[in-house]
Amino acid sequence: MSLDLPAWAAELLRESRVARLGTADRAGRPLVVPVCYAFDGRACFSAIDAKPKRVAGRDLRRVRNIEQNPHVSLVVDRYDEDWSRLAWVIVEGRAALVTEGSVRALAVDLLRAKYAQYRTMGLDREGATVIRIAPERALAWRYAS
Repeated sequence: MSLDLPAWAAELLRESRVARLGTADRAGRPLVVPVCYAFDGRACFSAIDAKPKRVAGRDLRRVRNIEQNPHVSLVVDRYDEDWSRLAWVIVEGRAALVTEGSVRALAVDLLRAKYAQYRTMGLDREGATVIRIAPERALAWRYAS
């Protein structure tokens, strides 16, 4: 599905450096975590990367939540003390955990192109799990229309 977003919102989604990923487990208990991500115009991608974590990647709560309940939200926002510049985009969709194949390769390429840190982190060599979010709906708002 291609997102029907105004140009400013598509740019905010493409260019922002951090998003918040909202997941919920089978019982509906929510979790929101900041993530690095990439958007290719059709889907959003985030990797479970090599940054230090308290548990192994497959044991992260966001991963377990997606396995139990694939419905997620991704929020990108712009805050400014000048409130006329406030804006946000919310992508609601279904997440999938991708560990191999061309979709994972595309995601790794996009993430490495966007974040220099991923070029030195060895993201492509680690077999990192990628979260692919297939959008079902997008919402966008900004203070100044």
